[in-house]
Amino acid sequence: MFEKTHFMKTQDLLERGMNNSIFKRKVISDNIANADVPHFKRSEVIFESMIKRAVESEKIEAIKEVPTQISDERHIQFFKPLDYRGVQSKANIDYLTTMRADGNNVDVEKEVVEASNSQMQYMMMSERINQNYRDLKQVMRMA
Repeated sequence: MFEKTHFMKTQDLLERGMNNSIFKRKVISDNIANADVPHFKRSEVIFESMIKRAVESEKIEAIKEVPTQISDERHIQFFKPLDYRGVQSKANIDYLTTMRADGNNVDVEKEVVEASNSQMQYMMMSERINQNYRDLKQVMRMA
């Protein structure tokens, strides 16, 4: 009943965001733990830009005035929207920068700030999910 509703999509996106925050904290912890290891290269998590791109592509598909018609499997689609459910968090290693003479590129202060931001995002998404369920519970009581 609720699977294709805006409510469920929001909940799914929030859950994916929370999972990304957990993964991001693990990557940041790994970076901080290896801050003194020579030639260690920091990793960063790529998720927000990819999920934004997927959600935007769905909006573009929804407002497209002239849909492309494919009558043969060899036809090439002009635009194929990305499914946000297929977006996964990825850790990319930064090989291009160096912070110290030993080749390490971890800036501990920057990592701590990113960890703090990630924790705040997690708490905000958790509160939003809880509020959505409280709202749903209230609507169900009224029905």
